Amino acid sequence: MPTTPSGRATSASPRRPRPIAADRVRIVVLTGAGISAESGLATFRASDGLWEDHHIEDVATPEGFARDPGLVHRFYNARREAAAAALPNAAHRALAELARLHELTLVTQNVDDLHERGGSSEVIHMHGQLRRALCADCEHRWDAPARMHPEDRCPFCGVGAARPDIVWFGEMPYHMERIWEALERADLFAAVGTSGNVYPAAGFVQHAARRGAECVELNLDASANAHDFDRRILGPASRTVPEWVASLGLG
Repeated sequence: MPTTPSGRATSASPRRPRPIAADRVRIVVLTGAGISAESGLATFRASDGLWEDHHIEDVATPEGFARDPGLVHRFYNARREAAAAALPNAAHRALAELARLHELTLVTQNVDDLHERGGSSEVIHMHGQLRRALCADCEHRWDAPARMHPEDRCPFCGVGAARPDIVWFGEMPYHMERIWEALERADLFAAVGTSGNVYPAAGFVQHAARRGAECVELNLDASANAHDFDRRILGPASRTVPEWVASLGLG
């Protein structure tokens, strides 16, 4: 596949996205683990099916939490600590600048707050947030402390069912109606640092494409659904995202 000196790679597509009006572009950006990895945070899981040396079913399922809430809390306490120590990178800052200049719906699969600390004021966390807690009994949500424990109680109902406000396997992602509505209206859809393996997020590109949006992938390597995009830009997000934002002529 041909590449440019800046590392861009393009893929041919038989589809012709509708023309984009220069004065008003409606953009949906989906970000995944690749953008946080450049800030030093571990990606979701390795090829061996482990997540930071833990089996996924032990730390990322309701059943795992029921079996050993102490293990789950220790795991997310460590992730919360790591996220607090990480710093937003140039890709986070570039997307914040894009939102100031155009109509942007920023959707992330990540549970850290690097987008917010990078300057983004509105972020849709479809998989929840490390800094939030959830009552498994009454579904009340509140700001999580730095460390959570099995004996923690819900401040609303008083039941000892406090858990991280994270969407685990077998659970429905958050804010899906809002996301689908944004995809319906999008002129431009971009996926940054995503694997293309996790649904429903992996299907966003197809939905946006059917509505006529131009679809761009920015990734270290081609994702599992790379063929669904009109073009792809390969390289580290901290370089490619600022370059892509600049190429849109928005600032």
